Amino acid sequence: MLNVIFEDNHLLVVEKPVNILSQGDNTNDDDMVNLLKKYLKEKYNKPGNVFVGLVHRLDRPVGGIMVFAKTSKAASRLSEQVRNKMFKKTYKAVIHGDMKKREDNLSDYLYKDKKTNMVSVVNKNHKDAKDAKLSYKTLASNNGFSLVEIDLQTGRPHQIRVQFSSRNHPLYGDQRYGKNVNKKGQQIALWSYKIEIEHPTKKEKMEFICEPPNKYPWNMF
Repeated sequence: MLNVIFEDNHLLVVEKPVNILSQGDNTNDDDMVNLLKKYLKEKYNKPGNVFVGLVHRLDRPVGGIMVFAKTSKAASRLSEQVRNKMFKKTYKAVIHGDMKKREDNLSDYLYKDKKTNMVSVVNKNHKDAKDAKLSYKTLASNNGFSLVEIDLQTGRPHQIRVQFSSRNHPLYGDQRYGKNVNKKGQQIALWSYKIEIEHPTKKEKMEFICEPPNKYPWNMF
C-alpha cells in the first residue's frame, strides 16, 4: 500500500519503500512510476494511459520521500527547479563512527565507472570527474554509530555513500562502499527525509517531510 503524503492536480508526493526501483529497468521488478500509474488509474477510474513524470531518482535500496509530476507542465517546471538547484533534498543517514567535525561541508570529485557501476573519488583533473558537494550535521551518536542530516548540493550517483565511505565512515548496511564493516543482508541506512520545492503552478514554497522507519539502526537515536 502506497503512503501518499500529498496530492493535488499537479503533484504526487509519496514515500518510496526501500528496494523498490524509482523507474522500470530490465529486471521487470516493481517500480514507483508504474505503481503510481496503477494507483491513479484505480483511484480516478481512468481509461487509457496515465501520466506520471519522474523528476528525480532514489537508489533502489534507499527509501523516503519522492516528488512526482501528474502533468507534463509540472514535470518540466520541476525538472527546471532541479537544474537550477531550487529543488532542495535533505537526507538522514546512519554512518559508522563519528565524523571529526560535528558539522562540515564535503567537497570531492567523483568518477562513475559504467562497467562496474562503482563511483570513486578522483583527482579534479580526471577527464570524467564531476564535482560533488554536500553539507552535513551530526544529530546524535550511539554505540559506534552516528545519525547525520545531509543537505545535498549536487546530485551525483551514489554521492552520499561515496563521500562518507572515502572518509572511513561508510553508511550502515552499505554493501557496495562499506563491505569491510557491513554484513550481507543489512539494509542501507540512507533515507530521503525532506524535500523543498516551489509549487509548479502556484509558485508557493512547499516542504514535505517523511521520517525514517522506527527500526534498527534508526531507533538507536
